[in-house]
Amino acid sequence: MLTTDPFDDDKLREECGIFGVYDTEGASAMVALGLHALQHRGQEAAGITSFDEHDFHTHRAMGHVAGNFDREEIIGGLVGRCAIGHVRYSTTGETSLRNVQPLYADLATGGFAIAHNGNISNAMTLRRDLVRRGSIFQSTSDTEVIIHLVATSGYRTLLDRLIDALKRVEGAYSLLCLTTEGMIACRDPLGIRPLVMGKLGDTIIFASETVALDIVGAEFIRSVEPGELVVVRGTDIQSHKPFIPISQRPCIFEHVYFSRPDSIVEGISVYSVRKAIGAELARENGVDVDYVIPVPDSGTPAAIGYAEAAKIPFELGIIRSHYVGRTFIQPGDGVRHLGVKLKHNANRNLVAGKRIVLIDDSIVRGTTSLKIVQMMREAGAAEVHMRIASPPTMNSCFYGVDTPERSKLLASRMDVEEMRQFIQADSLAFLSIDGLYRALGEDSRHADKPQYCDACFTGDYPTTLTDHEAHEASDLMMLGEQKLA
Repeated sequence: MLTTDPFDDDKLREECGIFGVYDTEGASAMVALGLHALQHRGQEAAGITSFDEHDFHTHRAMGHVAGNFDREEIIGGLVGRCAIGHVRYSTTGETSLRNVQPLYADLATGGFAIAHNGNISNAMTLRRDLVRRGSIFQSTSDTEVIIHLVATSGYRTLLDRLIDALKRVEGAYSLLCLTTEGMIACRDPLGIRPLVMGKLGDTIIFASETVALDIVGAEFIRSVEPGELVVVRGTDIQSHKPFIPISQRPCIFEHVYFSRPDSIVEGISVYSVRKAIGAELARENGVDVDYVIPVPDSGTPAAIGYAEAAKIPFELGIIRSHYVGRTFIQPGDGVRHLGVKLKHNANRNLVAGKRIVLIDDSIVRGTTSLKIVQMMREAGAAEVHMRIASPPTMNSCFYGVDTPERSKLLASRMDVEEMRQFIQADSLAFLSIDGLYRALGEDSRHADKPQYCDACFTGDYPTTLTDHEAHEASDLMMLGEQKLA
């Protein structure tokens, strides 16, 4: 099994990625290529399900796409002209093969496979109700709740059953469903998680990001709209919009970190946005230094934009190793502190005696920032400043991003000066929320009607959080009982 970043949990984990192909020879091989382009969105596990007009075929495995789906005997067993695939980080449910997607079930309407990017924020509440009514779950994934809701719906057609199920869930989802009748792609009404549609000849393709279309040579057609279900049957493509229209709230962190810089998200170049973020950061929080240095790789586009706006040389003061994986070394207590040095090494000859500003996309727990600052000081940097290409991350995400609980987020328990002292930088500053919106082409954030989901920064969640609120109420009740005791 090969995964990345085994030493450090000081980054927000990138949800999941999905990719689907309808009607082409070697559909599974194309899905494997698409998933490879989406590997950054989930590096814990991968899976592909195909349909050959008679039977469904599935292979799921822990680890990367490469090493699991680059073998002829695997792809050769995934026969059929239609297939969907998934790469995963575990945002809900345990880390085990039974939670790897696509999930499959035999329903009254026929075979049904589903791949899901996002998180159902009332999944536990729905699950308890379903179990009480006799449902038997095979995984701990929130995605299986959707399958059971479809299975127990009183509607006749599969499409109506799926719509009925989705009207009962809250939270975020982009879904690909493979059935005996065709393929269904859909997004939640807020459009929190991304999903795009492409075409290669007569083949219809769906993907979490446009970069996955690029890798298979497909043409980008459009984004699947928030609240839309696109149904593909044979040569027929239908669009259904069964939900009450509401204002879109796509995830703003897709532009900050999650999406690959060569993707187009909601019609905007991610790379261009990240450079614009860096320029806004320089205008808001300039500092007199010799070099602008990115924390690789996520801080690089913002650092380029910062350097251009500040007219300060951009240099690679940190060199990253791309070959650190769990198969390389199993970190015990004696070597765990070397994790950052295995991933990053200071360009000592460049930074020695220089005043530098480090550009990174975010600070989560703060442990990596501390180690990077210490590394620069050990390399002889005269001053080490840090600038963050997003506002402080103060709140957990409940929409498919694996974030630490709020108490472990550095910005939730420290102000900026306290954070500066913690990471031992000479200065620390973050991009303002309005600066982030300006980088996206907006005049500012509209507080009465925000244009994006930015709850990780603002605490303004666009949906109810049934499971979380129930958990908090339970904790308060237990605390009260302890006080009475």
